[in-house]
Amino acid sequence: MPALKPTSFTATVTYLGRVPDRDASLRSEPLDQAMLTWAGIEGEAHGGVTRPSCSRVMSQHPRDTEIRNVRQLSILSEEELADVAAKIGVEAFDPAWVGASLILRGIPDFTHVPPSSRLQAPSGATLVIDMENRPCTLPAPVIEADAPGAGKRFKPAAAGKRGVTAWVERPGLIRVGDTLTLHIPDQPVWAHLDAARA
Repeated sequence: MPALKPTSFTATVTYLGRVPDRDASLRSEPLDQAMLTWAGIEGEAHGGVTRPSCSRVMSQHPRDTEIRNVRQLSILSEEELADVAAKIGVEAFDPAWVGASLILRGIPDFTHVPPSSRLQAPSGATLVIDMENRPCTLPAPVIEADAPGAGKRFKPAAAGKRGVTAWVERPGLIRVGDTLTLHIPDQPVWAHLDAARA
């Protein structure tokens, strides 16, 4: 019996991007299409089959420990970014400001889609959602360069709307305009979740 359930929820890819040099800037450059490999988007600074651990996993691994890279891509919601734009006082939110890999339109409350859900493209390329991507201060200087005063408002405005991190389960081509289908784990919410988080 399948452990993943195809859903009627779909999303349109409205932006594809890649960060070519993370040391130079978080800003992503727009793409019309991207080849997803086992390491992520070709030429992406966050790519790779493994990566050095960071602040996200400090409770599990000392910083810079080599771990599996489940943060190959950063995926955000067009609708959620519109809310963030309004809160920081800009007319439109440029996906490049946060180094976005994909911007999707059509899935409600996208940032809180269950971990281990899949997004599948027409080519068969499949992305696995790892977890919510928490807001941080790194986008602030990129935003400030284009919209002075807005950068410092980003972190609080993006709480619960920063999208998710993801990794490639099946390589393939993805294009702007593609429709991705959401598949979710076919299991109930763990009954002990609140106790575990306490």
